[in-house]
Amino acid sequence: MTIRTAGLAGIIAVALAGCSASYGGGDNVQSASVPATPAVQMITPPERDQSELQVLFWNDAQRSARFRDMESWFAGHEVPAAAKTRVLPAGAPLSSEIQSDIKKLMADTNASGVMVLQGGKVRFEEYGLGLGAQDRWTSFSVAKSFTSTLLGAALKDGIIASLDDPVTKYIPDLAGSAYDGVTVEQIATMTSGVAWNEDYTDPNSDVAAMNRYVVEYGADAIVAQMKTLKREAPAGEKWVYKTGETNLIGLLVENAVGMSLAEYAQAKIVEPAGFSGGLFWMVDPRGGNIGGCCLSITLSDYARMGQFALEGGAETVSEGWFAQAGDSKVDFGDSGFGYGYQWWTYPGGNYGAQGIFGQAITIVPEKEIVFAIISNWPNATSNAYRAQARDVVAKMAAAD
Repeated sequence: MTIRTAGLAGIIAVALAGCSASYGGGDNVQSASVPATPAVQMITPPERDQSELQVLFWNDAQRSARFRDMESWFAGHEVPAAAKTRVLPAGAPLSSEIQSDIKKLMADTNASGVMVLQGGKVRFEEYGLGLGAQDRWTSFSVAKSFTSTLLGAALKDGIIASLDDPVTKYIPDLAGSAYDGVTVEQIATMTSGVAWNEDYTDPNSDVAAMNRYVVEYGADAIVAQMKTLKREAPAGEKWVYKTGETNLIGLLVENAVGMSLAEYAQAKIVEPAGFSGGLFWMVDPRGGNIGGCCLSITLSDYARMGQFALEGGAETVSEGWFAQAGDSKVDFGDSGFGYGYQWWTYPGGNYGAQGIFGQAITIVPEKEIVFAIISNWPNATSNAYRAQARDVVAKMAAAD
């Protein structure tokens, strides 16, 4: 289906320290069953002036240092590494020509790491900016695809009944707003028809106002802001990129399962995917996690997440979930690009997760390739850098 589209950006929401968790939802709220594993811990950083926490305005040196250490700057949940790490064995090295292309990509785009898996084996791994294999790097909007996976898990668990359910079933405080009649699927595909401005050059944009709502409304900030939005199109007819709606998905899942996204992710992603370095996920004033942003993992765990999706998600999601989530529900004209359930879709049946400043997981199902890159771009967004990375992935796929 081709839907009118508008807007394109990815962004971070500000998390505040010293929060206690509070989850509330509709009448069907249940408590998810999770295995006995080491507890998720709340991390509270040193108190800092708010001027130091404006991530979009950090300079290059600050980003390089802080993107690997976000837990020292923002409050969040620390999820321990999996009890059993998934081993990523060495595979045949990529050709010298493709390795040179990747190294050029890394140099051109200020990348801190690239890992390429094929058939679950490591064909390329290299680091930059002083990052090591055990170091984590923040993800920004790559987190959206994690949140989507947890939505799929809650559907598999029967805690969320259907993507056709109204959003207000799980977030009843949205009743009486523009979200009346909007389905879970429509916020998963960002086709709610609710107006939103994600322009970070506009100080009056909706996304720029997120921090103001945090300061003014605290734990009620997400719903308070989203209730003010107006409808601009019938639900299901217009695509607009909205970090605020992924935050709604996170709230919806937390209300349904009765725990934070990080706690649910421990059982549904970190453990079954075999993460080696754990996961740090920033919180908002509720003490819940920010669905649209802000989790930190190692480069190899970016790749493990891609492999997890490529292989279908073990027992976490229903069979075919990732094929559906990574299939275009919204086509951007006849370009071959589109949007699924919080995954970007690309020509040739490929899909991926991507975030500002150059984090991405690209999956090529036909060739069993996972390409993970983490970066510190000089600017938050760059179509040229994205295209350069896609060209390298296409060359890899064509070579095998």
